[in-house]
This record gives sequence, C-alpha cells and structure tokens, in this order.
Amino acid sequence: MTLNWAGLFRGALPRDGETVTLEGEVFPLEDAPDGRLLLVAEAGCCIGCRPQPESTVEVLLDGSAPKSRSIRVSGIWRNLPEAEPWRWRIEAATVAARVTGGPWLNRRALLAAAPLLCAAPRAARAQTAAGAGRALVDAASPMDLHSHAGRVILRPSDPDRAFLPLAAPMRAGGMSLVSLAIVPDSPVIRVSGGFIQPYRQPAPGELWAHGQRAFARLHRLVAQEGLTIVTDKAGLARQMRPGAPPAILVESEGGDFMEGRIDRLEWAFREQKLRHLQLTHYHVNELGDIQTVSAVHNGLTDFGVEVVRACNRLGILVDVAHATLPMVRRAAEVTSKPINLSHTALTRQPRPFSRLIPAEHARVVAQTGGVVGIWPLVGDNPTPRRYAESIARMVDAVGVDHVGVGSDMLGLLGRSAFEDYAVAPDLAQALLEVGFDAEGTKKLMGGNFARVLAAVLPG
Repeated sequence: MTLNWAGLFRGALPRDGETVTLEGEVFPLEDAPDGRLLLVAEAGCCIGCRPQPESTVEVLLDGSAPKSRSIRVSGIWRNLPEAEPWRWRIEAATVAARVTGGPWLNRRALLAAAPLLCAAPRAARAQTAAGAGRALVDAASPMDLHSHAGRVILRPSDPDRAFLPLAAPMRAGGMSLVSLAIVPDSPVIRVSGGFIQPYRQPAPGELWAHGQRAFARLHRLVAQEGLTIVTDKAGLARQMRPGAPPAILVESEGGDFMEGRIDRLEWAFREQKLRHLQLTHYHVNELGDIQTVSAVHNGLTDFGVEVVRACNRLGILVDVAHATLPMVRRAAEVTSKPINLSHTALTRQPRPFSRLIPAEHARVVAQTGGVVGIWPLVGDNPTPRRYAESIARMVDAVGVDHVGVGSDMLGLLGRSAFEDYAVAPDLAQALLEVGFDAEGTKKLMGGNFARVLAAVLPG
C-alpha cells in the first residue's frame, strides 16, 4: 500500500502489519541509534520545526541508513500506543533515495530548462549569466525583509562579541536596504533537543532591559558600519535611487520588550527608530500565539490589537512571522495598512508546530497588500537556483506582487542558500533562469517590499 501524508494527517491509517511505502524527508536526530530514523512530510524549515508525534513516522531499518535526506521507505506498518514517543512506525524497512520534483515544475521550469539545450561553452554561459544578474541588481533596489547580519543579535552569554562586516557585503551585492532585527526574547529561549524553545518565564522587567541593550547594540553596529537608517518615506525614496549607499530598517523580532506596555512601543519608535515590528517570536508574549507551541491566547490578544493599531498610526510595519494562522487572520482584520510575513516558505502538507505555511496562510497576508518573505533554507544542497525555485512556489500561490526575500541571515541554524549579500546578483540571475522576467525579478528582489514600506512609513 502506498501512503501519502495528507491521508495520514486525516486519519486514513493502514492496518497494523500491512506492508506500506511512504516518501518523505529524514529529520535530523541527534544521538540516534544505528538503524533508526524519523520520517516527516517535508524537510524541517528551521530548528524550531521539531518533529511531532502526529506528523512523524519512526522507521526501523533493515539495513544501512540512507545518505539521501529525501527517501522512499517500504516496510511493515505499526500503529503504536499513545505511551510511545511516536504514533506510527515502519519496521523492517528498506530505503531508497527518491528523485524530488513537484507540482511547481510548471511553465517556468520549462523556460529554465532552455539554456541546457544550448551548445555554447559552459564558461561563456556562466559569464553571461553573472552579467545579467549584476545588471539587474544595479538597476533595481534589492531589499531583505528580515536579517540579523553583522552579528547584531545580543547574546546574554556573550554580550560583547565582535560584529561582522555588513556595509561591504551589501555594497558588493548591490543591496539597498536590509531590515535588521534585534531579538528581545533571547534570555528566555534556547536550543534544546534539536529545536528552539522557551525554557523559562522572564522576570518582570527582564525583557524590557534586554531589549534596551539589544537596540543599543544595533545602533553601535550601524555607527561602526557607517550605515543610514531609513525612518520615513523620504528616506525610502532616497534608497530607491541608483547608487544609494546601503541602509537599514530597524526591526524587532518580537514585541517582548514592551512587556504589555504600549508606551514602550512609542519609545522604540521615537528613541530607537523602530519601523518594523514582528509581533511574536519563540516566547509566547502578551500579543498572541506562536506556531511552534500550543496556542495560549486563541490568536491575537486585545493588547495585540492595540499594538497593530498603534503601529498603523505611527508608521511601523507589522510583521506576523511566527504567528499562528488565527492570529494572522485577526491582525489582517484589524490593520489599516499592509502587513508582511518576513521569513517562511510554502508547504503543501501543513503539520503541527511548523514554521512553514500553506497557501491559505500566505493569502491572508497578500490580501492586505502585504509581502511574504521566503527564507533560503532549501535542503542539503543550498544554491541560488533552489532558492529561486522556493520563491517561485510561493509566487504560484499568491502572485508575483506579494513575495520577497527574507534571508534571516545569521539567524538560521541550517545551511543557507543566501549566506552573504555579495551573492545577490546570483539570486537575481537564478530568478531569471526559473522564468521570471526582469520586472518580476525586480519586484521579488525588493520592489514589493519597497511598495509596502511606502504605504506604511510616516511621511
């Protein structure tokens, strides 16, 4: 019997002892004993996407483990009792690598295959491609919806760690604007058991104090790198001019620094030049629910509603990354301005506690006029081409006007296809190769984000 994940999630289970075949992705499992692996529907999008019993199959191998992460498993199906860590198991399993494709291989894939038919020397093609990508970013204003580049994150365990270069890589890649994010909940989250999770409740005033120090670190990095901070429509317009020096937008990944006080949002806007607020992160705060733990608030809280409206009034972009779909829906109902979801990727097989989102989730953001940023987590062989294909899948779901680049640079624990801004021309070229025209590529590389900022930032 050939299984599919959608059927499993609906409860269409095979009989115990039946021979089955199932395709999926190997989930990284630290210290796993030989002969055992975990199989999930899709590769983990981030370290926060831990496997859950209701969306994971334990596999006991009859032979050696596969080298491929994308596999086909055949063996004996077992429905396990609730006392077991996992609900399902395939025993005496044989494993083979599978060739992955997908329904996104549409007209763009055919267009992208055309260069393979050309008999021109490979070196000449590469030189032409590099030139096209470079010319495109020089004519556009590439922007990143979400980044921790420069080593901006303040770590409680290492508060004085050295910065990394930021301005030079931005100039090398032609990047115009980066939304640079502090992480206010850092003191109460940690990597444990292979994923990020909150491990304690903060003391009163703790995240407010940490947030102040985190903002101060960001401004030290900006000063050291000689970067401009965009705070209003006029500053954004300057960044859209050819040859503009690199600039940043001040972002907070989570509203935890407010600790339920709206006056601290006003402070951050006025004193710290905050213009991009992600409502939630990995710690469940006063604003709403997050994707990676069970719901607490049933969506956006009353305080969250107050914050969204205050952001609209002040000119701060509302970001619903990490928020549950009910929270995103409520934020979309409340907002009078476009919202964005700065870093994620599309899934066709939604599963609990995943940071990946289905098309329905993305469309809620798009319907506000907003943008969904795609992050560069694309598996074991991260390349600009694979990143471009991931972007294309989201475009198929919500349209070319509502997708952008959300690198989460230096915030990812997996291998990235966009680890350095100097490779921006390579990404632009990859987008051209998968079938986007120049205007569409400019939108994806930054034009869509610029449009949203123009609608949100103060005059």
